[in-house]
Amino acid sequence: MNTSINKQATGLGDILKFIIKHNTIFIFILLVIFSALISDVFFTETNLSNLLKQVSGIGIVSIAMLIVILTGGIDLSVGSVVALLAVTFAILVNTVILPVAILITILLGFALGSFSGYLIAYRKMAPFIATLALMTIARGLGFIYSKGSPVTFETPGGAFMSDFANNSTLWIPNIAIVFFIIVALASVMLRFNVFGRLIIAMGSNEEASRLSGIRVNKYKFLVYAISGSLAAIAAIITASRTNLGSPNMGVAWELDAIAAVVIGGASLNGGKGTAINTLMGVLILGLIGNILNLLNVPSYPQQVVKGVIIILAVLFQKIEGKK
Repeated sequence: MNTSINKQATGLGDILKFIIKHNTIFIFILLVIFSALISDVFFTETNLSNLLKQVSGIGIVSIAMLIVILTGGIDLSVGSVVALLAVTFAILVNTVILPVAILITILLGFALGSFSGYLIAYRKMAPFIATLALMTIARGLGFIYSKGSPVTFETPGGAFMSDFANNSTLWIPNIAIVFFIIVALASVMLRFNVFGRLIIAMGSNEEASRLSGIRVNKYKFLVYAISGSLAAIAAIITASRTNLGSPNMGVAWELDAIAAVVIGGASLNGGKGTAINTLMGVLILGLIGNILNLLNVPSYPQQVVKGVIIILAVLFQKIEGKK
């Protein structure tokens, strides 16, 4: 009798450990079920398409944030960089041919990220301070270049980008496809590429990585450059979706990105996190907003709910760490 009870207890314990370990996936599944129960329109093509479009820009920024956080750093500038580069792309798409506009925008993103990376890696400035400074600079430049007003697309190249961003392929929004491709590339890089493994090793123990011969400063610099490049891609698809570039874009995106990464189970201390789990974190945040919108809940209570979800996600991490 006692043996049977012990086996049942062990089985329940194993199930509980599995749920805690994969809590992000279970939260996502529960939210999908809840959404379907409370709204008849949740599973409609229009709603799901809008949901994917809404999370794609912030999703790309979240992957950028994940790569930075894996090293034990943080990038507070991503939202402002998105705003500046959205304005820049809108100006460029009205001035030069589309491929050149895209290339210059991404190169500028790389340069802005490199600026933070240089300060952090080679001038030993704290990531919080360096990226906070860039956040302020980028947002200010966005307002200066746009003169405080949105810059609309006025050329065939702009019209093409707008059509691309607002249309779908096989019922999946094109910008969501771009997001999924970036998630897949990041996942492969972090799991199978030397660069990905090195940045995870740096986040786990930077001093040990340095003593083992890893060029920590070089890789730390590159991480922020990649973050800036991904922010540029997010800026391009966000501006294209709305057919304009605005200095007000990307407000508080850095906070949403951090939330998505944390909900996805990444550690803010570095060394732990995956692109797939970050994708789940992004979708969970998107689902929460979608559910509350379907219930006609105002935006301010939505912020409270997001905060509670973040706390629960961190608590799950701590419980998992004790197992």
